[in-house]
Amino acid sequence: MEKIKISTTVNVPVEKTWEYYNTPEHVTKWNNASEDWHTPSAVNTLEIGGSFSYRMESKDGKNGFDFEGTYTDLEENKYLSYKMSDGRTVSVNFENKGEKTEVTVEFDPETENPIEMQREGWQAILDNFKKYVESN
Repeated sequence: MEKIKISTTVNVPVEKTWEYYNTPEHVTKWNNASEDWHTPSAVNTLEIGGSFSYRMESKDGKNGFDFEGTYTDLEENKYLSYKMSDGRTVSVNFENKGEKTEVTVEFDPETENPIEMQREGWQAILDNFKKYVESN
């Protein structure tokens, strides 16, 4: 199955973009697709073979899951790749454009939800990331 690709251009330098994308204290502030969800906790060991776990929950407490993966490749301020706990792979590229950074995410789709729903959900999270980084 073909990977899903999403992207955004963040109006901050690549070093800040990388830091805010990967630091747990920032991840908990932007990692949600809608206002009724949040990420109450995040742990991240950013190294090849290291892992991350972000707890994603609805604010009413009725739904939640752990978004987890293990890093398979990375180069600071450039790219990272990881394998999720269900075996799907994700790559994130950070393209330095001076005072801007283009962030592109490519991921294997899962089989439970329609492709367009997955694209919209991941894009909403990336858009939320852009909004958070640019306002902090």
